[in-house]
Amino acid sequence: VPSHDKDIECEQNNFSVNTALSEHDLYPILVNYLSSELQLYCQRIDERRSRNSRGSGGNQWLHPDIVAMQPVDKEWNELIRSCVKQGAGQRVRLWSFEVKKELNSSNARKNFFQAVSNSSWANEGYLVATSISDSVTEKELRMLSALHGIGVIVLNIENPSESEMILPARSRPEVDWESTNRILIENDDFKNYIELVSTYYQTGRIRPHDWNRIT
Repeated sequence: VPSHDKDIECEQNNFSVNTALSEHDLYPILVNYLSSELQLYCQRIDERRSRNSRGSGGNQWLHPDIVAMQPVDKEWNELIRSCVKQGAGQRVRLWSFEVKKELNSSNARKNFFQAVSNSSWANEGYLVATSISDSVTEKELRMLSALHGIGVIVLNIENPSESEMILPARSRPEVDWESTNRILIENDDFKNYIELVSTYYQTGRIRPHDWNRIT
């Protein structure tokens, strides 16, 4: 079989796999990549667990799909940890991810600004998809990323370790705690996430069974 035909067949197979998967199916694949390749500790945020206290549409674009904690002090000497703690330095970084199946010319801007809305509270915010349809869409995403600081990850569903952070997020030195509080008030999953972050700040300990689970 000519190599060109093999490439077409491979693309068709990948397309059928992509269309068969739901957005929810992508969450454990993303967590696999984030935990194994970036050493992040992840939590799923289920918007169905929100109170919706502001009425219909009041929480639109409020919730990211996946959040994560990066304990930057995990390998530090205890003396360094103590110095940073006393000086109110940064011991963890908080990440946020909005997940979509595909980014194309008709949905890229809408999906990007959804990520801006629900992920800009974090130190690092990302829009994640299994594919970007064409170079025009990728160019649009690059422009938007440069303007708003949200990064883009292309998720490899067959081999998560080969996923690619094609546009790194613009790192924010501080968490937007006002926005964080807004999500926490509405959503119990997010409240649990912040409780785990707080526990790490207080104790420096991580219980693996609290993290990287998708239900």
